[in-house]
Formats: sequence, structure tokens, C-alpha cells
Amino acid sequence: MENAEALQARVQELAEREWDLTETAARFNKLAREGIPRKPFPQLDPTRRQELLDRVQHRAEEYCYLMRNCARGTATALFEEFGVGNIEAIKALAAFPGIGMTGGTCGAVSGGLLALGLLFSNEDLTDYLDPSPHLAARNFTRRFQETFGSLACADVQTLILGEYYDPLTSLENLQAFNEAHAREKCPLAPGLGARIAAEIILDKTARDT
Repeated sequence: MENAEALQARVQELAEREWDLTETAARFNKLAREGIPRKPFPQLDPTRRQELLDRVQHRAEEYCYLMRNCARGTATALFEEFGVGNIEAIKALAAFPGIGMTGGTCGAVSGGLLALGLLFSNEDLTDYLDPSPHLAARNFTRRFQETFGSLACADVQTLILGEYYDPLTSLENLQAFNEAHAREKCPLAPGLGARIAAEIILDKTARDT
């Protein structure tokens, strides 16, 4: 697991952030209205790698806070940065935080894998022998698990909030979840998840050039 103190420091930073919902909503609504702008696979200046990674992480946090959905937040930031996907795919991720909020696979994992699948898949959809998406997915899930100690929402939530809440079980649980400042703190997972996915994408770019 990544340094626990560093993660908790980031959680505290998110809890204290002044979120600019107006700007974030305007940016997202433009994507929803006009679609995800298509981009060529990135030919990135290595000196700007950190800038891109920081932007992806920050925007995944913002989109998660806006939509209160870690899967959507992760995928939206990656779609926007790398010019893949569409709003229908973002819409479909409604049910993916914790696999229907059951405590299953973290939505940041689901959103990250969706973006990687789009970027690493062969244009020939019948080419089942191409290992690229599987290798990217294994790399991503391994690094996510190294960061958070688990791929499961229940475990990631416990790490971030101190315990696991199931807000769909009861009004009491929902209230406790909100009082734990989940909306502000949980964007940690999509932020770091999107960053890990972006690193994998940029590493592929570097190998291919």
C-alpha cells in the first residue's frame, strides 16, 4: 500500500478544498452537450508529463465531486484528456460505484478499466489474441491495489473514511456516510485511479514513439 500518511494527508486536503462547482459543471456540461472531442493518441513532450498527470488527477476528483460517482469521475477525466469514449458510456457508469453500492469493485477501478479498454483495444473487435488490453488492465489493477491495499469499495472506503458505510442500507447509514464527509474525501480514489491509468497510457505512448 502507498504510504498511509501521504494518503491521509491527501484526504485531509480534499476535505478542506473549496470546490468550484460552477466551473466544473460548466466544463462537464459542455462535454455532455458537444461530445468528447476526438484527439490523436498523445504525442507528449516528456517535460509536460507531470502537468498532464496532475490535470487528470485533479479533474477526476472534481468530476467525482460534481456527480458523486467515482466511476464517472475517473472515466470522464480520462475520456476528456485522451479524446476517447462518449457521454453514453459515462451515463452507463451510474451503477458502477462499488458495483451498485454493494461494497464490490471500486468505481475508480471500473472507470479506469473502461478508459484503458477503449485506448488499448484493437480496431478489429474480433481479434481476441491481442493481449494489450489485458496487460494494461493487469498493470492498472495491480498498481491500484498497491496504492489502496484493495480493489474493493468497502476496503477503499474504510481506508479513506475510517470505516465502511453502506448508505443504501438505511437512512442512518446515509447520514453517517454524509457526516463522514464522503463527498469531499472519496474523490481520492478516482483522482489516483485516473492518474495511474494516465501513467499507463503515457508509458505506451513513449514505447510507441
